[in-house]
Amino acid sequence: MAEEVNTMDMNALPTFFTQVTRQLALVEGEIRRLFHGRGKCWPGLEQLTCDWVDRQLIVNVFKEVDDAFLQQLASGLLAITQSELWLEKQGKAVAIQHRYAQGAPTEVVFGEFEHRPVVTELGCQYQLDIGRNQNFGLFLDMRLGREWVKQQAKGKRILNLFAYTCGFSVAAIEGGAEHVVNVDMARSSLNKGRDNHRLNGHDLSQVTFLAHDIFKSWGKIKKYGPYDMVIIDPPSFQKGSFALTKDYKKILRRLDELMAAGGDVMACVNSPAVTSEFLIESMQQEAPQLTFVRRLENPAEFNDVDSEAALKVMLFS
Repeated sequence: MAEEVNTMDMNALPTFFTQVTRQLALVEGEIRRLFHGRGKCWPGLEQLTCDWVDRQLIVNVFKEVDDAFLQQLASGLLAITQSELWLEKQGKAVAIQHRYAQGAPTEVVFGEFEHRPVVTELGCQYQLDIGRNQNFGLFLDMRLGREWVKQQAKGKRILNLFAYTCGFSVAAIEGGAEHVVNVDMARSSLNKGRDNHRLNGHDLSQVTFLAHDIFKSWGKIKKYGPYDMVIIDPPSFQKGSFALTKDYKKILRRLDELMAAGGDVMACVNSPAVTSEFLIESMQQEAPQLTFVRRLENPAEFNDVDSEAALKVMLFS
């Protein structure tokens, strides 16, 4: 597994600007990751990412850098705003979010920054909240997972565990799901999920929101089943509530009683410390009735030198 790289090289910034410009030229109207230094494919830029969010560039810096680096970063971003490409894409604002600092403060470099934009992905709309939390409400590396759910959802009853802001649920209802049950301990996240469904004009009678601890609520969860699809996308670590390897197996153990015959499972893990093999072996141990089908690709823009350090989305049926 690749080691964490903490230093960044100011001399590598021209590569960053070139890549951001190249990817910006390719985007249409949807939200998109433009640069993913975290995949360690760009030496000296491992702690930088850049997203295109409702005609705004958001650059995330994950480790503290010196003033000279930040000044050159801001200068290069301003140069992009003076380009014909920026005019063509109708760019509105540029911001740098300091993810290493307390509260992840957002520094606006250009324009009037919209902190609560509505964005489009795969024809679905999502309300984001930028700068108030580490994560803005939609994990962009999961785009192809949401696409798969949307394609497979028609007529199905779906269980979405660790639902967060209900991105999978929105995709599922958009794809014709009969009903989706979203479970997450954070009521505030589920409330945002409800708003996301409203944004898309969905019938909320087809969606259930359970603000519960999964491990204390199997009875309630089972009541809405059996499910034709179960989505498991836990946080890598949630203090006091979820220890990844131990608790993941507890969920897999329940699948037999939750699922309809012939159902599908999307099992995800985004911790560099947990491999895809862990999911395959754990499923064999805890839910032998299910067979590994394939690993979903991650979006090309999230290329990683170590595929096992990146998001792993595993399909079983």
